Amino acid sequence: RAERGTLFPIVIFGPEGCGKTAFLKQAAAVLREFGYDVVYVDVSHLDFVAHTDVAEVVKRLVDAVSEVSGTAAQVRLAYLVINIVKDLIRSWGRRKIAVLVDEAFQVIGIERAGLYVKSLLNLIEYPPGDYERIVAIAATSEGLSREEIGRHLWAHLAPMWNMPKEGFRQLYEKLPGHKPPFEEVWRLTGGNPRMLAELYGSGWRTEDVVKRLIDSKYLATDTIRKWRNWLTEAIEDPDRLWGRDAPEDLLRWLVEKNLVIYNMHHREPQFWIDEPPPERDPELGIGRHVAWQTPLHREAVRRALEEVG
Repeated sequence: RAERGTLFPIVIFGPEGCGKTAFLKQAAAVLREFGYDVVYVDVSHLDFVAHTDVAEVVKRLVDAVSEVSGTAAQVRLAYLVINIVKDLIRSWGRRKIAVLVDEAFQVIGIERAGLYVKSLLNLIEYPPGDYERIVAIAATSEGLSREEIGRHLWAHLAPMWNMPKEGFRQLYEKLPGHKPPFEEVWRLTGGNPRMLAELYGSGWRTEDVVKRLIDSKYLATDTIRKWRNWLTEAIEDPDRLWGRDAPEDLLRWLVEKNLVIYNMHHREPQFWIDEPPPERDPELGIGRHVAWQTPLHREAVRRALEEVG
């Protein structure tokens, strides 16, 4: 991508905490080595990385993230980065620019996700001046935005999954102190770095992590009770939600809560960022068409079903 830029924006989607932010930050550093002016913004956390010698760009980003926190500031940051790219081309004559946007869609609203991607595409197709290459990448954990973006041909969707087993083993081995056997941690997390951090931070108390998931995602509700039979089947095999007249309301709820990935991509490596998941892995909750984001997410739903009775 660095050598030829992107013809369309690339939108990376995948489980929460699977490593999308780390990938974007690594991409920012690599693109800088290829001579790009790079602007990375983490919209939800009001954070940025700017690899450029244009001081005005850094100042505008610092001013933006220094404002009072809240949704309004996040929205301003999301759109500021597009204006900055325009100015890098128009005012400063930069020829190679990369814009990397992390977790913007949930902030700006799902209904505006498509238009935001279109604005990234416009940077490539209708720039305010001559340029050599542009790389535009956005990443999201927000499942419903994928559907909105996919309705148009304004971007290439690129799925990213949790870490492959050997890479995850290296991360696990870096953690100090006593820890459960690797295979046990793998079966709990499915290779998700954030869930590994949650387990480590909780002193490896799985019960605490599950309870936090139940509380943070408001799982102990009437929705769980309403769809008990469907959810019980999906815990055994997530592909039970594929076809078979699965309730649309349930599917949207599961995707909105970032509990499952629905309509998994083909597993050929060229369609994925990093290594694709297996075709099926019942132990980790991965089906051919539907997958639980991690085994801990699946366990949280199972426990919630027990709690609501």
